[in-house]
Amino acid sequence: MKKIVSRLLVTILLLAIGIFLGKTFFGMDASESIVPLPSGLRYSGAQISNDSTETVNLSTYKGNIIEVNDGESIQDAVAEASDGDLIRVYPGTYNETVYIDKDNIALQGIIEEGEWPTLDGKKELNDAFLYSGNNILIENFKIIEYKGNGIMGQAGNNFVLRNNWIIDTGVYGIFPQYGKNGLVEGNILSEIEDAAIYVGMCDNVDVKHNEVFDNVAGIEIENSRHCLVENNYAHNNTGGILAFVTPGLPIKTTFDVIIRNNFVVNNNHENFGAPGSIVAGIPAGTGILIMAADDVIVENNIITGNDNAGITIVDLAQGANLSNDPNSEPNPDRVVILDNFMQDNGNNPVGEIKALMLTQLSQKGPDILAVGGGVGSTIRNRERYRAFGIDGYGVATISDTKNVHTYMLPEPVAPRSVSKEELGELTYYGVCAGCHAWNTRLIGVPTKIMQAIHNGNPQGIVDYINNPKNLREDYPEMPPQDYLSDDAKMAVAEYILAMDED
Repeated sequence: MKKIVSRLLVTILLLAIGIFLGKTFFGMDASESIVPLPSGLRYSGAQISNDSTETVNLSTYKGNIIEVNDGESIQDAVAEASDGDLIRVYPGTYNETVYIDKDNIALQGIIEEGEWPTLDGKKELNDAFLYSGNNILIENFKIIEYKGNGIMGQAGNNFVLRNNWIIDTGVYGIFPQYGKNGLVEGNILSEIEDAAIYVGMCDNVDVKHNEVFDNVAGIEIENSRHCLVENNYAHNNTGGILAFVTPGLPIKTTFDVIIRNNFVVNNNHENFGAPGSIVAGIPAGTGILIMAADDVIVENNIITGNDNAGITIVDLAQGANLSNDPNSEPNPDRVVILDNFMQDNGNNPVGEIKALMLTQLSQKGPDILAVGGGVGSTIRNRERYRAFGIDGYGVATISDTKNVHTYMLPEPVAPRSVSKEELGELTYYGVCAGCHAWNTRLIGVPTKIMQAIHNGNPQGIVDYINNPKNLREDYPEMPPQDYLSDDAKMAVAEYILAMDED
């Protein structure tokens, strides 16, 4: 009996010591301010189940099965396909660009004994897949050696881009633009000179279970809203995961983004982005970058070995040229940093971060760096991290986002309007804006310069769309967009010439 009592007393004593140490080292400092939860921030997403594979069946493909074998054309199969058809592509090498302008079409690669159906651009073709249709599935393809994009969405809603292997496809690997309600899942991407996965001007997109490595940027959420970035492995990129606002685009905001349960490891690759582009300014050693994005939650990530900083939070004045777009609100507001495992970051800081840390008499960069404006941001267990610039952060009033299973919508959304009056805007948003911002360099010449060159001459823009000529050595060659209808080309030309800074 004495032994039992003694053990009980020891247990109680150890528990008391544990509680004391927990409050001392990990507890909430009463002097820290409590910042209320932002009223506009969603912590309960629309979901069908916890398993994302059950939420992606936005359409049931009940049509014909069309088979494509080595030596045949995938594009011919798309031309033959009708609403609800499934196109199965068997192993072989396909040297083509596939454009999908129909709704409810599925393209499924068949992998046999380790052999993939491979789209090879030979560094001659610009794009592997371009889709503008709605309810599109593209899965199980190997895509290599294109100059522009592996898979690009152009204003198509309800998309699933899954289990593709994409290597060296130029500017972007997977690039849904101006789409709503989509899933990018289970893909492997490397050797991309801008962003491996680039979600641009989209809403309600999940990016899950992907591996991105040896790229300039691993995953980018840009001018997009309601996005979940979860369970990805981002390693050996220049920057691992980014959520930001690019000035000069038609959509001005990025908000309601959850970055959780990711491995963000050793993102120290030399930056090989196009000189002068925004992504070329990302310093090697960047784990997670938040620039001017609002309501971003960073939760339960493993962030290690990033030589510049683990998490960097900046406004547009620090990260981009704000004067290019006075209509973009420049500050990262209401950022929430929850429990993350951060270790061995900042071993070789560069540039401004190195200079900032020297003012703190430190040669080592931080786990977390916040520079510039922004209000309402919070952090949980701040004492766990080596941080700079977060003194104004309050205590996080939530501990997790476990009730958010997906940001995809439970039902497919309708196709975007394509009335004659809206055709120019839709084409610009869905096709042009990914490379041409108003007065900021992305990939191509800014839209403002295009206006000056073709002032009063929409046909000149149409002619260039059909047969572009690379007249400037400091910009890459623009691919032909002659697959667009004549009406769309003229409508977007007139829209570009009518645009203004507002």
